[in-house]
Amino acid sequence: MPVETRSIRDNSAVGRFPSVTLGFGEDTEEEKEQPEENNVQGENACQRWLRKVCPCCYTKPNEDEVTDTLVTGVDEPDKEEGINDEKPATGDNELDELLLKVQSIDLMKSISGENRIEHHTDLYLSDNLIIRRGQTFQMWITLSRPFDRSTDKLHLELKTGPLPTLAKGTHVIIPVVEDLDDGRWEAAVVRQDDKRIKLSVNSSPTALIGRYQLKVETSCTNGEAISTHDPVNDIIMLFNPWCEDDTVFMDSEEERHEYVLNDVGLIYYGTENQIGLRTWNYGQFDDGILAACLFVLEKSGVPPSGWGDPVNVVRIVSAMINSPDDGGVVEGNWSGNYSNGTSPTMWSGSVEILKEYHENKGIPVKYGQCWVFAGTFTTVLRCLGIPGRTVTNYNSAHDTDISLTSDIYLDENLDPIEELNVDSIWNFHVWNDCWMARPDLPPGYGGWQAVDATPQETSQGTFRCGPASLTAVRNGQVYLKHDCPFVFAEVNSDKIYWQRNTDGTFSQIYSEKKAVGHKISTKAVGSDKRSDITHLYKHPEGTEAERIAVETACRYGSKAEAYSSPTAEDVSIEVTMEGEGPEMGHDADLTLTLRNSSSENRTVILHSQVSVMYYTGVHKATIRKDVTDVDLLPNEVKILEWSLTYEDCKDKLIDQAALMLTLSGRVKETQQVLATQFSFRLRTPNLFLTPVGKAVVGQRMAVKISFTNPLPLVLKAVIFHVEGLGLLTARKINFGYRQPCLCVSH
Repeated sequence: MPVETRSIRDNSAVGRFPSVTLGFGEDTEEEKEQPEENNVQGENACQRWLRKVCPCCYTKPNEDEVTDTLVTGVDEPDKEEGINDEKPATGDNELDELLLKVQSIDLMKSISGENRIEHHTDLYLSDNLIIRRGQTFQMWITLSRPFDRSTDKLHLELKTGPLPTLAKGTHVIIPVVEDLDDGRWEAAVVRQDDKRIKLSVNSSPTALIGRYQLKVETSCTNGEAISTHDPVNDIIMLFNPWCEDDTVFMDSEEERHEYVLNDVGLIYYGTENQIGLRTWNYGQFDDGILAACLFVLEKSGVPPSGWGDPVNVVRIVSAMINSPDDGGVVEGNWSGNYSNGTSPTMWSGSVEILKEYHENKGIPVKYGQCWVFAGTFTTVLRCLGIPGRTVTNYNSAHDTDISLTSDIYLDENLDPIEELNVDSIWNFHVWNDCWMARPDLPPGYGGWQAVDATPQETSQGTFRCGPASLTAVRNGQVYLKHDCPFVFAEVNSDKIYWQRNTDGTFSQIYSEKKAVGHKISTKAVGSDKRSDITHLYKHPEGTEAERIAVETACRYGSKAEAYSSPTAEDVSIEVTMEGEGPEMGHDADLTLTLRNSSSENRTVILHSQVSVMYYTGVHKATIRKDVTDVDLLPNEVKILEWSLTYEDCKDKLIDQAALMLTLSGRVKETQQVLATQFSFRLRTPNLFLTPVGKAVVGQRMAVKISFTNPLPLVLKAVIFHVEGLGLLTARKINFGYRQPCLCVSH
């Protein structure tokens, strides 16, 4: 509707826009004299202003012309509400039709498909495309029209993490090229079928692992388009032991099958003379385990930009498997009281643990001890594509003061001073080896690396350990990262005995050089046999190379002065055990052998102490102490029988039924000191599984589980923990009271 206006400047026509009005004056005479000009058909506001200011430059619009109008949000004064000029325009639908757009993406992610098989990821029970870095994968893209290589452009975009950036590798742009080159992100069109094109995509062997979001961006002469993110098309990238350019590359196919693809294994425990084993279900391919492992990385708080280096990743995982610092996967408990959770001995695999941690959004699972930490660590390593194995070290030292020695303090009477003996030697300790090159170290230190998730000592302020190069550990090169001093002490430290003097100081009285690091064990490749890998961690005991390694390492320790010239020894003592050793419910019998290699008489004052121990080497209770004088003739070998009755220890036994006999003595004639410790355990009975009837694929079957109760009393509240990979999920079976001979079936 027209608005009556009056010029605020009257007729003076001063200013840039002399005809601007405020809408409250009367029309001027000049305006009234030109009614036809004010209604020129098709005239816009700018043209009207030009007509008034400079009529000579003004051109009357042709009715057939199409003029563009700038929409400013202000109604033009000559147009009534609801009345608009009609002009032909290009609509959004027509523009979309001209663009090259992605209609669908097929990542060919079927478990039995080409990608999953070629990338050795067909065992993962996941619907995502799971690939390994440094290797080519295939995908189909369906476009809105046929792809024209001469005018159309296309590239892929991958993003991972909360803040993807090109500089940090969390945002990857993959160009389409004519020919692929190894070692970089590229794609090439290898087939075209009307609107569908097949791409062969190559990834970098140093790519970050983790979950990537995929988008496809296209461009043509008519504009650009980008596909929307669909979680169904997320891509999970793993390390690649099959790729020579990946730092986790492993040359042997048999070893790759064992250390990456094998989802069951054996974990050794007990003592060096009574080696026991337990089957462990790693289950790295189980449904939900890959997601749980990626959740562990995310929970660490380390940004995805640090997920490309396996050295960094295993340090993250080492810290995250335990709970003290960061609320990691498993909470440790060595108290013997597991009423608020699951006893560590009840776990038989990692699947239950990782799923519970993931489902509870990062609440630590109760409870674990070293083999639980190590078994779970192996699952995560293999799931992410890092070759890994579980390793058991017998007589494993725990050095608390970086002395690289295991120190035993005795009083004036040669009795152990328990409050000072903070260093300990565990009957066994379980950790992990992982396989990788070490470009961060001098050449020659790649291969197996020791890593440990059991929270013992901190590394750079966090409870974690490794990766420590086994080559560096073997040669005593403890100055190389990471945590070589601690691992060296576990496998090759000397046990130093210190005696308290009358003035309260301590003097070194004995050094035991072969007490630590025995029968280091792991499951053999391709079989269920035990493989002794002690030679990878240390030179043969007593050799010149081994002594040089010890002396090299201890130069960097806190007690380098402990190494003095060796003294002559002519009396020795040795403890041995017959067969597999004592059983639960029976007496323990050991043999002590003393040898006098001199041509003179010797008298030994021999102290003995037997204690109940945690398997970690921590003292719990002393059962019995004895002092005996032993006379030795020249060149005599004397055998003493030592016995511990079951009645004396039954009420003090704890997990693993671990015991330790400590012997110390002095030769009166020479003041030579003798000292040794011997760990043993009371063996628990074996479980026997016997199929009932024929086993038929796809049909239920019964299995008889049996064992003999070795105790002279009735067992109460008997619980079986049963788990079968691919057969049944973990479950507990309660059998209540059972007599000394128990035979059950399920």
